[in-house]
Amino acid sequence: MSGALAVFDLDGTITRHDTLGPYLWGYLWRHPWRLVRLVPAMLAPVGYLLNRDRGALKGAAIRCILGGLRREQIDRWTERFVRQLLPAGLFAEALAAIARHRERGDRLLLMSASADLYVPRIALALGFDEVICSEVRWRPDGRLDGRLASANRRGEEKRRCLEAVIARDTPQRVYAYGNAGSDLAHMALANEAYLVNGPAHSAHSANASLQAVRWQQRAHLH
Repeated sequence: MSGALAVFDLDGTITRHDTLGPYLWGYLWRHPWRLVRLVPAMLAPVGYLLNRDRGALKGAAIRCILGGLRREQIDRWTERFVRQLLPAGLFAEALAAIARHRERGDRLLLMSASADLYVPRIALALGFDEVICSEVRWRPDGRLDGRLASANRRGEEKRRCLEAVIARDTPQRVYAYGNAGSDLAHMALANEAYLVNGPAHSAHSANASLQAVRWQQRAHLH
């Protein structure tokens, strides 16, 4: 495949805030009787302090709050969450960048450490061609387990995923947009990389392609 590839992170790059927290707590707010399920989750931070496994911590939170729900229940909540997020939860500058790449015919890839419970739905709404994100486990009876079924798509894992896409598609040019220090690993593979609202000193790293940009405007979708 020829042409260019534009890779976007989600949380803090396209969206103005984290998405997994609001996704989980938003459901819990509307179903407060599931609060009792948080009791086992109190041990998860202790485990994280011991092994520093962000994926296990993420999976524990999803399992405690949403575990046992049927797929149709998850889908209904996802539709509602995305409808609420899109009108004002995105950066206008991110949407403009996505539109520019689409108009040029660049392939659009959304890569996120957030869960495939809702990231593909956001990708579809924004017109992405492909999405790579953390995958959750489902039980044989069709109900959500919640623990991660894949690696946590963050840091070096994101870099590994992007390397595989580049090897598969051989794009002529790669653009990358991210906002966190953990994004620098995969952004180093790009010909042009943009650090959104990140620490200024990170843009002066060994990656000569990295530029710091400030995105502040709230998008207003109708």
